[in-house]
Amino acid sequence: MVVGLPSSDELEGVRAAGRCVAATIVEMHARLEPGVTTADLDRVGADFLAAAGAEPAPPTVGFPAATCVSVNDEAAHGIPGTRVIAAGDLVNIDVSASLNGFYADSGASFAVGDISGVRQRLLGATQRALDEALDRVKPGALLNSVGRAVQTVADETGFIVVRNLCGHGVGGGLHEEPRAILNYYEAGDRRRFAEGQVITVEPFLSTNSDRAIEGDDGWTLRTSLGGLVAQFEHTVVVAKNGVEILTSREAQ
Repeated sequence: MVVGLPSSDELEGVRAAGRCVAATIVEMHARLEPGVTTADLDRVGADFLAAAGAEPAPPTVGFPAATCVSVNDEAAHGIPGTRVIAAGDLVNIDVSASLNGFYADSGASFAVGDISGVRQRLLGATQRALDEALDRVKPGALLNSVGRAVQTVADETGFIVVRNLCGHGVGGGLHEEPRAILNYYEAGDRRRFAEGQVITVEPFLSTNSDRAIEGDDGWTLRTSLGGLVAQFEHTVVVAKNGVEILTSREAQ
């Protein structure tokens, strides 16, 4: 298991887990269309992970499904079930899993069918927030540079950062140090990134809410004011000159 900064062999293990998680999202996205249920998507993910020899992480902490599928105002931890996906929905697919004892975590929001207006702008802004935050991650950089980048994009595009959801360390477990990599600028956070750290960066932007609140099912986190939300997340390694993205879907 990874303890502190990973060895080269451990890093190879996390890379393999990252490729598996990314491929699972690609497979689930390929099945995303009007008329499928969120449970249908989860079965696709569960079967793909099982075939790869990976173990979904959510059930290990009591979550009642293999993956999280969140729709429209659901920011995170949406429980797959009988909900039918409709044209125009924004659907977030979040996959975390272990492979040979190493963990990776990734998520992405997708439009179902053709969308325009605020939905399209929200997706674009959140993807941009992730890209610009990743550009700030390098050895010696302040962790709060991630939050500064995300907050700047939100302000420029007219969206709102969901402030109580954030990135974290990952690799030997699903949640490790550094914890609470914030998506808003906190001047008092003087922690710095170290070369070799494995982390997630995952901005959440909303049309009207700065918090996500837990629903009656004990898991689903919805925007406090009912607005739309999008999230994009990668597991990355802090490298000498930037980041190595371990959950890129482009190579799948």
